[in-house]
Amino acid sequence: MLKFYGYKGCGTCRKAKKFLDENGVAYEEIAIRETPPQRGEFETMLGAYDGELKRLFNTSGGDYKSMNMKDKLPGLCTEEACELLGSNGNLVKRPFLIGDGVALVGFKEDEWREALLS
Repeated sequence: MLKFYGYKGCGTCRKAKKFLDENGVAYEEIAIRETPPQRGEFETMLGAYDGELKRLFNTSGGDYKSMNMKDKLPGLCTEEACELLGSNGNLVKRPFLIGDGVALVGFKEDEWREALLS
């Protein structure tokens, strides 16, 4: 089953859930702030996005800005970035959908449609 990491106050997460529900896609919903994805899930997601660490970060979030991640991120290795993301769910780009053969971060309907319904 797919794991859908999201945040109730996130409009993009609500749109993604609506898309999943309307298209009959089964998923387990997980609160991303309280239970961030695991290291292996970040590594899988990185594989889907050609190792682009920035894609996994919520660059518009308050924690990202207050921690000055814009300047710190380029100097982080993958291990450090995954550890940081796993310890602070607010830093993770959402929604974060992962499962057998599926790894999607952020909600772009066309991308999700192709990955899930094709």
